Amino acid sequence: MSNILAITGRPNVGKSTLFNRLVERKKAIMDDESGVTRDRHYGFGQWNGKYFTVIDTGGYVTGSDDIFEEAIRDQVKLALDEASVILFMVDCHDGMTDMDKDFANILRELKKPVFVVANKADNPDLTLMSNEFYGLGLESDIHVIASTSGSGTGDLLDAVVEHFEDSDVENPEEGVPRISILGRPNAGKSSFLNALLGKDRSIVTDIAGTTRDAINTRYKLFGKDFILTDTAGIRKKAKVKEDIEFYSVLRAIQSLQDSDVCIVMIDAERGFEAQDMNIITLADKYKKGIMIMVNKWDLIKDKDNKTTDNFKKEIQEKLGNPLSYIPIIFTSVTEKQRIFQAIELAIEVNTNRTRRITTSELNDAMLSEIEHYPPPALKGKHIKIKYVTQLPTRTPSFAFFCNLPQYIKEPYERFLTNKLRSHFDFRGVPIKIYFRQK
Repeated sequence: MSNILAITGRPNVGKSTLFNRLVERKKAIMDDESGVTRDRHYGFGQWNGKYFTVIDTGGYVTGSDDIFEEAIRDQVKLALDEASVILFMVDCHDGMTDMDKDFANILRELKKPVFVVANKADNPDLTLMSNEFYGLGLESDIHVIASTSGSGTGDLLDAVVEHFEDSDVENPEEGVPRISILGRPNAGKSSFLNALLGKDRSIVTDIAGTTRDAINTRYKLFGKDFILTDTAGIRKKAKVKEDIEFYSVLRAIQSLQDSDVCIVMIDAERGFEAQDMNIITLADKYKKGIMIMVNKWDLIKDKDNKTTDNFKKEIQEKLGNPLSYIPIIFTSVTEKQRIFQAIELAIEVNTNRTRRITTSELNDAMLSEIEHYPPPALKGKHIKIKYVTQLPTRTPSFAFFCNLPQYIKEPYERFLTNKLRSHFDFRGVPIKIYFRQK
């Protein structure tokens, strides 16, 4: 989409609040603390029949003690390069600051439409004070808004969309498969995304909690088109003390729910822990495709030809039989070992999740298995399964029609699930079976 609107400015002027209003969703985390947004954050908006991409950026600062300062500036510059229209947000409460003037100098060099947006104009006095921003020397009228209430945003958008082309594409990401990268903090999720893209899409440091928002990236590989989502590390609820981390975890869980496939990344040095199991259980509950990516395998010393098998066996024992369908791959993101094989596996899992088996194939395979091992009789009554079909659901679900569905117990359901997997490729995908009266 060529209509791209970037929201920029110094920290804590209300960029994320305006972003959420334009995309009509609470996608970006908002807090009174400055520097909450770090990476570029994308969403989609619509006004007067024109559709456009919105980019939320971190606050542009120089000379601060924030160790993320340089990385955030790089992210802002990338957003400026991508944008076709730029919103320069300032704060009516604080008035014109030196940081505003410095950033105005950068925008003045760009040959793109720039709109000065004076935010937090909550009363007539503040609206009047917004005139001082003409001192920034940008060739733009001052658009006075209050992003919290939405006051003035309509007039602002009226002016902005005049610079956009007509487009009938509401959301170019609609219907595109989504792959979420999930895991505990510092497992290497952002490094994995950057290695795949060959550029710094997400900020990476050794500090846990560097990623806060869920970062979506459109990616095309092996002839496939999909969206990769980098998420914040998910810690146990008891360890989450700050509001920002709480909302980061909520965004990560929302990404899990929105995704088609979940790549659960594990730190090989720390091993498979209870929180990894919690994430996998949640993905299984929502019927997502799942794979486990053991990262930092290069840091495991004294490996022999049994180390990988033993590590995999240990994970499988903790997963148990109900989750034994989940594939496991060993990688090193820093050494770029098997990272593309990991994505190929995620694509394969997504293909399996959407697999449709014809009714004739199902009955040929499954009725033969059922004949060899029929359901155990209960209360002297024999159970006869007569017919199998796949249901038209988003994930693989099958209906077994029989005379006494209420008498079929869980062990036999597991038997049927295992036979479905042995005949058809559903690796990485949870299967749901229903028994119906015939």
